[in-house]
Amino acid sequence: MRLLIATDAWHPQINGVVRSLEYMAAEAPRFGAEAVFVTPERFRSIPMPTYPEIRLSLAGPGSLADLLDEIRPTHVHIATEGPIGLATRLACIRQGRAFTTSYHTRFPEYVAARTGIPEAWSYGALRRFHRAARAMMVSTPSLERELTGRGFRNILRWTRGVDTVLFRPRGERILDASAPVFLYVGRVAVEKNLDAFLSLDLPGTKVVVGDGPSRLELERRYSDVRFLGSLTGEDLARVYASSDVFVFPSLTDTFGIVLIEALASGLPIAAFPVTGPLDVIGSSGCGVLKADLREAALAALAIPKDRCRAYGETFTWHESARQFFANIEKAHSRA
Repeated sequence: MRLLIATDAWHPQINGVVRSLEYMAAEAPRFGAEAVFVTPERFRSIPMPTYPEIRLSLAGPGSLADLLDEIRPTHVHIATEGPIGLATRLACIRQGRAFTTSYHTRFPEYVAARTGIPEAWSYGALRRFHRAARAMMVSTPSLERELTGRGFRNILRWTRGVDTVLFRPRGERILDASAPVFLYVGRVAVEKNLDAFLSLDLPGTKVVVGDGPSRLELERRYSDVRFLGSLTGEDLARVYASSDVFVFPSLTDTFGIVLIEALASGLPIAAFPVTGPLDVIGSSGCGVLKADLREAALAALAIPKDRCRAYGETFTWHESARQFFANIEKAHSRA
């Protein structure tokens, strides 16, 4: 398999889409595959309105058709619904190539939060985008049920993994902060519902790792919160291991790789009972999911860290990759 992966999400972005695709490429040789990426690095770009940290590529179907002819992939996977994804989709349709897609991000909710455009309009556009694919991959059972109810078809499951060597409990705590430490890691943007966490009356210290368009405003409003900016690798892993509870206030994430990074680091989860946390935590006993996020955060303090670590170790990138490449083979066999 020579797999072309077209994605609008790429470095310097730090998010679950980028991490997932990087791990798929790393695992590809174990499944007899080679991954070749088409990313924004190949095109000129412009800042995304309301979110200038993200660049929109000026990619057209003609350019993608040329790349398809040059790369000569046996399979094509479109990871995102942005300009590169749209151009790749159209080029594949024109050339009669089968392709798969994945649904990583709740764009309808994000667009509605930023612009007021009705979610129904965006979901209609997404249905049209994914309808031409041989299969659309989603990360969780609850997301599959929801999207099926919205008229999406040909859905296959693709779970996620975690680097349990990097993300692990550690003996030292590097944060000079009053315990307990309640941690959030992720984008600092309106769609992440951070006010629901930062406004809570909690003991100890609240810590935010990440960056985004809402950071300056939130720093101004919540002077008692420690904002550490974007961290990766060892620096990020040490902050996880220096915390006591991972608080996940998002109502719109499709999975939340940060959840399993936290679990692998020995952190219990406090979150709302919605898609993502419901699927990841399940009946594991490694988190508290309640409509009252403060109550969930305080109750999570009683959950043993070794239980969270053991459960976090069950999420592997090898199993994620096995599902991913099996889905591509299965979908293309339908062509």
